[in-house]
Amino acid sequence: MIEILLIGIGSGNPDHLTLEAIKALRTADIILIPLKGADKSDLADVRRQMVAEFATKPETRVVEFQMPRRNVEHPDYLAGVEEWHANIAAAWRQEIANHAGTSGRVALLVWGDPSLYDSTLRITARLSEQLPFTVRVVPGITSLQALTAAHRTPLNDIGGNVLITTGRQLRDNGWPEGIDTLAVMLDGETSFQSLDGKGVFIWWGAFLGRPEEIILSGPLEDTGPRIVAARSQARARHGWIMDIYILRRETPQRGQECPSEPGD
Repeated sequence: MIEILLIGIGSGNPDHLTLEAIKALRTADIILIPLKGADKSDLADVRRQMVAEFATKPETRVVEFQMPRRNVEHPDYLAGVEEWHANIAAAWRQEIANHAGTSGRVALLVWGDPSLYDSTLRITARLSEQLPFTVRVVPGITSLQALTAAHRTPLNDIGGNVLITTGRQLRDNGWPEGIDTLAVMLDGETSFQSLDGKGVFIWWGAFLGRPEEIILSGPLEDTGPRIVAARSQARARHGWIMDIYILRRETPQRGQECPSEPGD
């Protein structure tokens, strides 16, 4: 029986690996590392660094493979994503068959955590059509946690709510009614520019936890243009960028609500 280990690795800092993740890496027979082209070679390098440092079992084999690319020109976004996921599952299935056969532990290193705006679990489910396996998920530090830590700010206001969403949703639908705080992921188009920035505060970060980390925060009206410029420069310099941000509207004081004691 194949056991698939989905190991959350945080946002690129080896120090963000949990002890559970390190222990899981040390049990893997095969570690799959996707290659996403020369412009994103740093992503593979981060995984290689973690494997070299923590995967200490001599028999462990590292298998690198070409990651199928999504057809960004597909006229139907959801259908295009479905097709892409099917291609990735087929690539995994082939690599597992070639290098593990029908038994062994196969590890995939997942940016952040497999549960938060990541498709690894959905793609893994597709393997069951032809490959008997079990799956174990090892949670990781999310980019959202890394962002709030970098800015030394809580995610929520006292008694406030939070919605985690995407840049596409923000562009298409605007600020959701009744929501105080937005955490925006997967935004390649700085979609906060579509909002009226008056009364909105932003906390933004890129390459969180890495030496090239950039963080900016402030009123959206003033800080938004600075973020757009910094993001463009960083992407040109590195060839890729991973970023995330939190938006919060000013709200009336909630005088009737009592916060919990710290630690409750």
